[in-house]
Amino acid sequence: MDIRALTHSDLPSLLALYGHLHAADLPLPPQPEVDAIWSEILSNQRLRYFGGFLGDKLVSSCTVAVIPNLTRSCRPYGLIENVVTHADHRQRGYGKAVLAAALAHAWSVDCYKVMLLTGRKDQATLQFYRSAGFDADGKQGFIAKPAAN
Repeated sequence: MDIRALTHSDLPSLLALYGHLHAADLPLPPQPEVDAIWSEILSNQRLRYFGGFLGDKLVSSCTVAVIPNLTRSCRPYGLIENVVTHADHRQRGYGKAVLAAALAHAWSVDCYKVMLLTGRKDQATLQFYRSAGFDADGKQGFIAKPAAN
């Protein structure tokens, strides 16, 4: 598997892969808005989307955000989101390899830690993240969402 940062032309493949992330998701806005968001993401040096490819097929991906910080000697921290592997390619190490690339990037820009949240509760998913180097017991995560209209 070839792992690299995603580029402008990878957007259709990424959006198709995201179909394996959530069984149901909100619809995307019109394509020009999606394209503008993708361009904004790609122009931001603190955001990096990594993809794992088998040939020219994107089979696994995650994103890492590097967040500036005024503590820890002003070292940034990272946040990983949207970890996904195509359903036909799971349990082959692809997700772990993409996470390793994201972590390597975070360490290369001097992040003092990288955080990851998951809404999954099944032991297989939790073990996957542990085996990729994440500590489930190090901190407690909390999530706030806006009130429904």
